[in-house]
Amino acid sequence: MAHPYMAHPYAPSRIVLLTAAMALLGLAGCSRQQAAPPSAEAIESLARQIHANVITIDTHVDIPVDFATDTVDPGERGRFQNDLVKMEEGGLDAAFFIVYVGQGERTAAGNAAATAAGMNKFNAIRRMTTELYPDRIELAYSADDVERIHAEGKRVALIGVENAYALGDDVSSWSRFHELGARYVSLTHNGHNDFGDSSVEMERLGDTGPEWGGMSPLGREAVAELNRLGIMVDVSHAGRETMLQTVAASRAPVIASHSSVRAIADHARNLDDEQLRALAAAGGVAQMTALGAFVKVQPERNEALSAARERFSISSSADIEALDDEQRSAWELAMSDIDSRFPPATVQDFVDHIDHAVSVAGIDHVGISSDFDGGGGIIGWNNSAETFNVTHEMVRRGYTEEQIRKLWGGNLLRVMREVERVAKELQAS
Repeated sequence: MAHPYMAHPYAPSRIVLLTAAMALLGLAGCSRQQAAPPSAEAIESLARQIHANVITIDTHVDIPVDFATDTVDPGERGRFQNDLVKMEEGGLDAAFFIVYVGQGERTAAGNAAATAAGMNKFNAIRRMTTELYPDRIELAYSADDVERIHAEGKRVALIGVENAYALGDDVSSWSRFHELGARYVSLTHNGHNDFGDSSVEMERLGDTGPEWGGMSPLGREAVAELNRLGIMVDVSHAGRETMLQTVAASRAPVIASHSSVRAIADHARNLDDEQLRALAAAGGVAQMTALGAFVKVQPERNEALSAARERFSISSSADIEALDDEQRSAWELAMSDIDSRFPPATVQDFVDHIDHAVSVAGIDHVGISSDFDGGGGIIGWNNSAETFNVTHEMVRRGYTEEQIRKLWGGNLLRVMREVERVAKELQAS
């Protein structure tokens, strides 16, 4: 249900914004009829104040396999979209660093290899927070931890697991991942697995249509165990039926850690309005994601990008880094040509998704994510140093400080606390 103050999607509380901007200009005593619209400078000043006041949480930041090593030092400004320097510059207070393992063979050997790859990333995140930069970033295990660490002036690291395949098929052993800091787990990634159907079928995995019709029996066991442990269940990457069944099966609210809305961009990875309402009705939160292809669907642009990647043998950001000077120049020229023909998604396009999700699910059930270093990034928010631009655009549209506080992390912390509460009840019983 749309909240009453969302009558206009771009002006949730224009009067509040106007009053605050006037106060900044020393015009608070003027009558509303006499007040001029707030200037661009006043809006920016208000946005910077709000950005400093709220806790900003990005629920999906990927890391490379050599993270927190001499090769990829998270404490220095590097080639990746997120590092501690960029977080500090952009006022990004907290991020879920992701333990991601792509879907592979569903065999004992495949599961073992996936778990080993997942443990490598668990260890890297802990190495960053406990060995390399404990004075700058700390690992949070609870919502209270997030607020405490932030109050101490440090960045906050949390851990999300993208694809339960990385945890193995023995859900009774998953308590060790909770102890390591996992605070959300998505059942699937691209391609169906033993837990349920994915939103994206993968031909190489033999997917030719739905396998389970939603969740599998093991998927239901997994949700029950995640509820018991106090780990948020993530439905991003889940097929539509899988997602709806998961929301219904979970004893605690669930999240979509990095999904945008289908009403604006008709992509299989996005949520339709029925899904948004179901998530909200169960107390969950949908974290809009700044991945260009999910923000703005452009088939022609995607085709051009695929052709360019094939021509330059690019399958990851590491491949771009490996190009020599001549190849790099040619690659950048090709990207510039594609951008000129098919303008990429912008931060304004991204906030359109926030507007729509708020109008459908309500202000208490929407959040923000980037998917940096996993394909995310748009014009205006292409790395963590540009995080303020999202707040600026929301203020420009009339969102109040309290609304922005919820969107940037308050809603996510509420869900975390409810998941923690449900786990205590389940463990006690």
